[in-house]
Amino acid sequence: MRPPSGREPTQRVKGAKGRKTSSNRWLGRHINDPYVHEAQRLGLRSRAAFKIMEMDKRLKLIKPGMRVVDLGSAPGGWSQYLSEKGMAHVAAIDILPMDPLPGINFIQMDFTDNAAPDRLKEIMGGDVDLVLSDLSPNTTGHKKTDHLRMMALVEMAWQFASEVLKPNGTFVAKVFQGGTEGDLLASIKPCFTTIRHIKPPASRAQSSEVYLVAQGFKAQGYKPESIREVEEDSIFDQPEDDVDLSDVEGGWSSLK
Repeated sequence: MRPPSGREPTQRVKGAKGRKTSSNRWLGRHINDPYVHEAQRLGLRSRAAFKIMEMDKRLKLIKPGMRVVDLGSAPGGWSQYLSEKGMAHVAAIDILPMDPLPGINFIQMDFTDNAAPDRLKEIMGGDVDLVLSDLSPNTTGHKKTDHLRMMALVEMAWQFASEVLKPNGTFVAKVFQGGTEGDLLASIKPCFTTIRHIKPPASRAQSSEVYLVAQGFKAQGYKPESIREVEEDSIFDQPEDDVDLSDVEGGWSSLK
């Protein structure tokens, strides 16, 4: 099975009267989204499953026997993928409910709660190989506000990852392209051997999201700096480490 081609027949939104134009646009994109159709056909929990599939296909992020934390896991697209890849131990957290999955230890809790990191550490009972963050804030429609909220979540995820990752571990986090990610990336960059930012094909073209993939954690004696103390240096301005995932072939079933 190949990823959706994007040339599937389109459908019109029915019953649009009384809804906001923005709602109709969202519904139109959703019902005509080839990744939504393919996720439904394969019994996947969300189209987001294809994002982790595509990143793993190219970057070899996930291996059997790994210990993984999935932040912002509901409805379970990424956790479902992990469940089928033979992980040793997985902890997942989301403020929203998530139906059970084999091998996934899920807690329904706000990750911004001060007690959340310790709950996850208790579940894992030791260091982890991979921290995945698909956390997103509730958007307001105000781009600057939404961006700041997003970067606050990314910073919290990074703080947590820096405390639990094994040497040579990996941190993957959704970010929004905007004005402050350069500061955060500059604080993360010295702590890993390789840092990339990628936009998998399953990420909607009109979305500002990209994924930070930091591999090869240098754990020895590291203590995270505040992003306010780091000189401005945006990895987005550097040509190295860009990753093109347009040549991904194969699909969910071929990667189990």
